Parts: sequence; C-alpha cells; structure tokens
Amino acid sequence: MLETIRRTALLCALTIVAVPLLCADGDAFVKEAQTFASNSAGKYADLAEAMPAEKYTYRPGEGVRSVSEVFLHVASANYFVSRAMGMMPPEGLDLRGLEKSTTDKQEIISRMKMSFDHLKSAMGQFGADDAEKPMKLFGRDTTARGAMTMAITHLSEHLGQSIAYARVNGVVPPWNQ
Repeated sequence: MLETIRRTALLCALTIVAVPLLCADGDAFVKEAQTFASNSAGKYADLAEAMPAEKYTYRPGEGVRSVSEVFLHVASANYFVSRAMGMMPPEGLDLRGLEKSTTDKQEIISRMKMSFDHLKSAMGQFGADDAEKPMKLFGRDTTARGAMTMAITHLSEHLGQSIAYARVNGVVPPWNQ
C-alpha cells in the first residue's frame, strides 16, 4: 500500500513538472519555426532582388526548374503546407500552375513574400498543445510539428539551389557581401 502511494505521488509530481515543460517545448518549437520561416523569407527576398531580371529564365539544364520556377515552387509549397495546417490559400490562387505562371521579377518577389506571410500565419495558429496534432501532408500521416519541420527542410533545400543558381550567374548572395 505504501509503495502504491509513493508511486502515485511520484507520478503526480512528475506530471506537475512535465506537463508545463512539454507545453513550453511545443510553443517554443512553433516560435522557432516561425523565426526560421521569417529568416528564410528575408534571404529569399534578398536573393530574388539581387538576381537580375534577365536571369529569371536561367535553368542549368533541360527539364530543370528555372530561377523563376524555383522561387514560385517555394511559394506554392508554402501554400500547400499551410493548407495541410488548416489555412486555406487565397481564393482563386492556382497552386498547381503557380510555378510556371510568370517570369516577372517583381511579381515573383511579391508572390513569394505573400506565401511566406501565409506560412508564418499558418504556423502561428498552433499553440503549445498543438505541436503533436495529427494531420495529413501530401497523403502521409504527420503532425503539426512534422509539417513545420518539412516546410523548414524544404525552404533550406531550395534556398541552397537558389544560391547555386545565383553564384553560377555571378550573383553573390547579399548576406555574403
């Protein structure tokens, strides 16, 4: 009987300590994901501004995305992930056709910025208790944390690609100058 009381007391004490920590971890993760998305948005915008408009049609080979297509692919993915998180894209926006919709530099920069704002808002709707909320992303089971992690990974992947495109075209990323 005494052992049962000890175990129950220990479990209660651990619960009192662990639950707030778990909640803070989820909340901290969401804030970190939003910060990463903000930092990525700034780098994408800086790089897109630095890239000459005539290089937006550059592609390293046949069948490979051009500069404009990479930037718009990122914008499209930001909306797709946001939709999985429950935040619908702006009405009338053709996500499947967005990637090839324009090569206009200013239009692309504007669309990217809007997509990053949308993604950060979608991330921000999750609180401490929501990080492990189950959801589907591209037909797979995941969580809000998993969706945000995928978005962060995707942003990093294509930022690296965009940096390579810039450097091949003689453009130094502004944050490296």
